[in-house]
Amino acid sequence: MRILIANVNTTQSMTDAIAAQARRAALPGTEIVGITPRIGADSVEGNFESYLAAVAVMDAVARYDGEFDAVIQAGYGEHGREGLQELLDVPVVDITEAAAATAMYLGHKYSVVTTLDRTVPLIEDRLKLAGLDARCASVRASGMAVLELESDPARAIEAIVTEAEWAVREDKAEVIVLGCGGMADLETRIRERCGVPVVDGVAAAVATAESLVRLGLTTSKIRTFGAPRPKKVIGWPLPAVQLESEIS
Repeated sequence: MRILIANVNTTQSMTDAIAAQARRAALPGTEIVGITPRIGADSVEGNFESYLAAVAVMDAVARYDGEFDAVIQAGYGEHGREGLQELLDVPVVDITEAAAATAMYLGHKYSVVTTLDRTVPLIEDRLKLAGLDARCASVRASGMAVLELESDPARAIEAIVTEAEWAVREDKAEVIVLGCGGMADLETRIRERCGVPVVDGVAAAVATAESLVRLGLTTSKIRTFGAPRPKKVIGWPLPAVQLESEIS
């Protein structure tokens, strides 16, 4: 089984870290391939960057030269997972939804701890769209930018762990969800400080994708996620040769 895991930003070191976490979570026999968009921002922390990432990830996946059994979109929030579902005939898993769905097996309420406050509405909207918001106790921001997870890890770790503690104490969360693909290494620290299960979206998405493939399941193409209708699309970055049956 081969699973593509697509970073939503253009920072290669973050793609490498996400892919490494995915490999740690994968079962024997699952090959993980990390891909980085060729266009877009070096971090995604707002609506403009998020919508740009949606196009960039579709482009990156369409340009991948080889077969694959599933795709994971490794961005927390709103990054256009639905577009990939229209383009592909394999399962597409978003880490936001995979993490939240997993958390609901583990406790009554979960809280998401993310990076900047401006990303909170994007995460809330994605959870609401996915029908996963009813058992979300809170979405908390650490105040640390995505790239600071690499540039100032000690400060970032303390800020994130502190917010997780507040989520458990004040918001009555029973499970913590890590609200960024680059937070995987924080699971142990948060679990030790808070005493609750901690869900990493990348690991949850890998387990979900593997299960869907093994069950022989993929996205329904009957209505909502049917292939794009044939029409003239000007300036679209996706390689026409791979979309000639859908877009001309």
